[in-house]
This record gives sequence, structure tokens and C-alpha cells, in this order.
Amino acid sequence: MSQPASAAPTPLIVPELIRLDVSPGADKKDVIEYLADVVASTGRASGAGGLAGDALAREATGPTGIPGGIAIPHCRSAHVLTPSLGFARLSEPVDFEAADDQHADLVFMIAAPDGEDNFHLQLLAKLARGLMRSEFTDALRAASSPEEVARIITGEVQPELLEGGDGAPAAAPAAAAAAPAEPSSGELVIVGVSSCPTGIAHTFMAAEALEQAGKDRGVTVKIEGQGSGKIDWLDPALVERADAVIFAHDLPVKGRERFAGKPVIDVGVKAAVNDAGSLVDRALAAIDDPGAQRVPAGGADAVEAEEDEVHWARRLQRAVMTGVSYMIPFVAAGGLLIALGFLFGGYDITDNAANIVSGSTLWDLPDLRNPDFAAPNALFGSSFLAYLGAVFFTLGQAAMGFLVPALAGYIAFGLAGRPGIAPGFAMGVVATAVGSGFIGGLIGGILAGYFAAWLAGLNVPRWLRGLMPVVVIPLGTTLVVGSVMHMLLGKPLASLMDALSNGLDSMSGGGSAVFLGIILGLMMCFDLGGPVNKAAYLFATAGLSEASTSSYEVMAAVMAAGMVPPLALALATTIRPQLFTEPERENGRAAWLLGASFISEGAIPFAAADPLRIIPPAMIGGAVTGALTMALHVGSRAPHGGVFVFFAIDNFLGFVLAIVAGAVVTAAGVVILKQLGASKRAREAAVAA
Repeated sequence: MSQPASAAPTPLIVPELIRLDVSPGADKKDVIEYLADVVASTGRASGAGGLAGDALAREATGPTGIPGGIAIPHCRSAHVLTPSLGFARLSEPVDFEAADDQHADLVFMIAAPDGEDNFHLQLLAKLARGLMRSEFTDALRAASSPEEVARIITGEVQPELLEGGDGAPAAAPAAAAAAPAEPSSGELVIVGVSSCPTGIAHTFMAAEALEQAGKDRGVTVKIEGQGSGKIDWLDPALVERADAVIFAHDLPVKGRERFAGKPVIDVGVKAAVNDAGSLVDRALAAIDDPGAQRVPAGGADAVEAEEDEVHWARRLQRAVMTGVSYMIPFVAAGGLLIALGFLFGGYDITDNAANIVSGSTLWDLPDLRNPDFAAPNALFGSSFLAYLGAVFFTLGQAAMGFLVPALAGYIAFGLAGRPGIAPGFAMGVVATAVGSGFIGGLIGGILAGYFAAWLAGLNVPRWLRGLMPVVVIPLGTTLVVGSVMHMLLGKPLASLMDALSNGLDSMSGGGSAVFLGIILGLMMCFDLGGPVNKAAYLFATAGLSEASTSSYEVMAAVMAAGMVPPLALALATTIRPQLFTEPERENGRAAWLLGASFISEGAIPFAAADPLRIIPPAMIGGAVTGALTMALHVGSRAPHGGVFVFFAIDNFLGFVLAIVAGAVVTAAGVVILKQLGASKRAREAAVAA
């Protein structure tokens, strides 16, 4: 690990980033906000509020407390200007939800800029490893000054910055561990991989904990940390020699096929951080256990798709989300092209498109002067624009035709890897053919994925392995699952789809439509891009392929409700800026454009920093907007774009009125709750004084 000679290393921590024996608050939110303010006060972040919001958003995905009274809140943030470590030694320990239930008195905030370079990520990795050694943390607890703490931490992560009196680098502190020796002949060897979603802290803490546990047991354990930076791959000779494998990961293991055939312990990354010793003991026991789970052969794609059966629900959810994410580009492209077709060609382009474009190309344009080609409903009454509209509409229909196959194909891909794509797409086509729509695609993709994964896990002769992913799995899966879809499931699923469509049509007017709008609005604003939000969006976009009035109204309700939270927070920060921090006010200014573009994520920094005062008002405003769009019969042929696809929205005035109403309701709720919170803090401060 080195930096170019021309670039002087930047200290990750300096005394100004350190606070000793302080009590910033009773819960972890207070501590995170306090450390964010410490980092920002040194000029290493553009604002405390934005950094705190990003750190709290990361905290919401999983607690950062670790056994031994330590917490490591961390994040990558656009608000961070220089990679930094904020440190607080607390006089009153705070609960960061560590596995041993011990409250933390040593709290690090790892603040990394977005897209930070590999050098600084490796420094953060060294710190994470150091936190797993008691001599390092004991030294921090015994330190008497910020300067001493800075020297201890710098010696762990950047010893080259500690210059001795003769100009040579000072010796690394006792906390720094020597590089592990190569295993001797006959010594048991365990290898493995660790990874966490951010790739900053838990990845390398897990690696260090496992290696230390191996050292305590007289066993060589070497773990490859697959973090955000450059991966230091394990020596292939060591992998070949290994007796067992430990995977401590929350992300798919890269290069998993290297470990094929070896006994494996497969867990989440926190299991290694919290109790590495038991994992090493389990790996040792698996070496001599003929029934132990082993890393399967059959290629990287099949292996990466396989997960522990204990986590089947999470695996299935992730596969469905994969299918949705790959489907959305087809919907977006197709929906917007169809909308442009209506804009240029008029409302009757649906009936005329096939005749207009039949046999016509740029080199063989139809005679636009022919009276039979008249297009009175086209934009400006132009025959040429009608022709363009017909072309756009036809292209849009073609793209929308891939909606169900893409959903099914990539669900199968999420479950079985590359061998699942072909049979998954085939099941999507079958679902369309039998009339079962996106429900049939959903079921067909899941069945194809599981069957393909089962085939990939079979122990076949070596000569057949090369044919499995390209011939046997696609052929067998398509044959078996396709037959089941055609002969058994097609008609029932088609009936279910018809029932849903009829139910949706029956709700297109009156109170039922309003109630549906309320439900969709609540879902869109509940988690701002999470699974609930995505479920509502999938429901709406899948309905666009039906090209019905009711499906357009559902799409409008979903899009309008999703625009409410960022627009409401932009409004709230404008009318009552004193209730928000400067970074929040900056985010509020950006949220105007994000909200207008239907990017709900513009509200996430606010919701992460103060969920109880943001999410409930946002849900109420979203419900108001969803109800109003349904009541006003607003429809959208476009699946995305916000106000910028006005040409694809029926009753655009109603669309705008519904959004304004929801944004005003949400902004008022946020301001009231923020004001009540500020008043409460003022009273508490007065009492304390």
C-alpha cells in the first residue's frame, strides 16, 4: 500500500478530530450528530447535517456497535471533503446495539468521500482490523490527551507519518500486528472471504477477528477482504492447500469457484465480528465431517446464485428486486416512446400506427401528401409528425413487449445466475402467450430460477459439466417449467390476472378508486425507494402493458405520490429554514428538481436524519395526492419523468393540483413536528440551566 511520491499522505486523524470523556447525549443519534459536527468543524466536511444524515442512513441498515464497548458509525458521503476519523471517548457509554449488549465508550466515525481512492480505503481497512485487537483499544482507553490518541491511531493506520528523531519512521505501536507467517508443513489452513455492503469497516473487522481466532487456536486462517477498494486476492496455492473455507459476507463472493469442493461455513459478516471463534471451531469440525456443506462446483454463476437455505426469503426478495430493476428500463423506454407517439400522432395513433409504418423506412417514406394519409389528430395536423408518432408508438410497443419476459428472465437470473436467463425469458413469453401477464411472469421466473439452480447443484460427471450451463440447464428448465406453465398453471394464473384487471377496472370510479389511490400513496412514501415503494411501482408499471384507462390512473397516482416527499421538504426548508441545518437547506434546494423529476430519493437525507418527523407526514401527503389523482381521473402513459412528461399525462392540471395539495400537507406536518421538537429542546435546556 503506497501513495505516489508526489502526493503527501493526508492524516486520517488529527487532535482536532478527537474528543475525550464527553457525554454528547443518551442515544446513538446524538453521538453520531456530535461526531459529524466535530468533523465538519475542522473543515473536512461541507456540513454537519448532511454527513450526519448519511451516517444515520447507513446506521438504519444495521447497527454499527461491536463487542467490547466499541462503535464504528461510518458512511460514504458527498459532504465529506477529506477522508477523516472522528473519535469520541464517552464518559457515559451509549447503546449502539452490539451483539454482547455492551454499551460503547469508544466511538469512531469513519467519514469517506464518495468514490474515494483505494489508498484511503486501505487506511480505513487497517483501522477496522486494529479495532479487533485488545491492545489497541486498551491504549485508547488509557490515553490522557487528544495528541496521544492521534499518535496511537496514526501508528495503526499511517505509521509512515510518525517520524522519529533521526528522521526515520517511528516504530509501529504495540497495537500494530505483525504480518502472519506462512503456514508450516502439516499445519491446518482455513481460508475465506469477508464482505459487507459498504466495504469499509465490517469487511476487515471480520477478517481480522477470524485471523486472530485462528492464531489463538494454533491454526492458520487467512481471509480475503472484498471491500470497496482493490482486493488483495488470496494466494491460489494457499487456497488449493486449504482444509476448509469460511464465507462471512453480505454480498456475493467474487471468485467463489476457487473454493469448489472444500468444506464451507457460510454466514453473514456480523457473525464473524461478533463470534469469530465459534466459526473457526465449526470450520475445524467440518474438515473431518463427510456430511459437511461444501462449496459446489459447476461454475461461478451457479455458485454465486446459491445461498444458505435458512435465508431463502431474503434470497427470493433479492431475486424479485433484481427482476424489477432490469425490467424498469424496458418500461421507461417503452412507456415514454408510446407517450411521444400519442403526442405526435394524436389519440387515435393506436389504431393507425400499424398501417402508417407498414413497409415504410426513411428511404421509402409514404406519400405524405396523399389524402388517404391525412392525420387530423396529429400535432399541428402534420402528416409527417403523424408518421414519426407512428414510428415511436411502434417502437414503444416493441419495448413494452419485453416487460414480462425481462421480469421473469432476471428473476431467474437472480436465483440461478446466467444459466437461468434463457429459461426465465422463455417463461415470460409463455406467461404472455397464456394471458397470465406479470403475475405469470413472476411465478414462471421464480420456478425457472429454482429449477435451474437445482440442476446447477447436481453432482454430474466431469465430461458433462461444460455442457450444463449452456445446454442442459436451459433445455431442461425450459422443457420442465414451460410444460408446467402451459399445462397446469397457465389457465389459473390467467384467470387470476383477469380477476385483478376486472377488479382494477371496477375501482376506476368512485370511492374504490380513491381508496386505491390512498393505499398506493402510503406505499410510495413509506420507505422512499425500498421494497414497499418498489412493490407499488411494479404494480403500476406492469399495468401499463394493458393500455387501459384504469392502468394509466394507477400509474399517475404512483408517480404523483412519489414526487410529494422531496417537493414537500423543499417547500418546508424554504418557508421555515431556521428549523433545518445549512446542509439540509442545501438539500432542500436540490429537492425541487428531484421531486419534479419523480426522484423520491431526494427526501432520503431528511428521512434518515429524522425519520419520525419526516416519514409520517410524507405518508399522509402521499395518501392525499394518490386519492386526488384518482378522484380527478388523472392518467399517465409514462412510467417516469414527473412534470417533464406532461405530454403523456391526461388532466395535467389535476396532476399538478394533487401534487401541490400533498406537498403542502406534508410540509405543514414536517414544520409542525420540527417546531414541537425545537420547543421541547428549548424547554429542556431552560430547565437544565
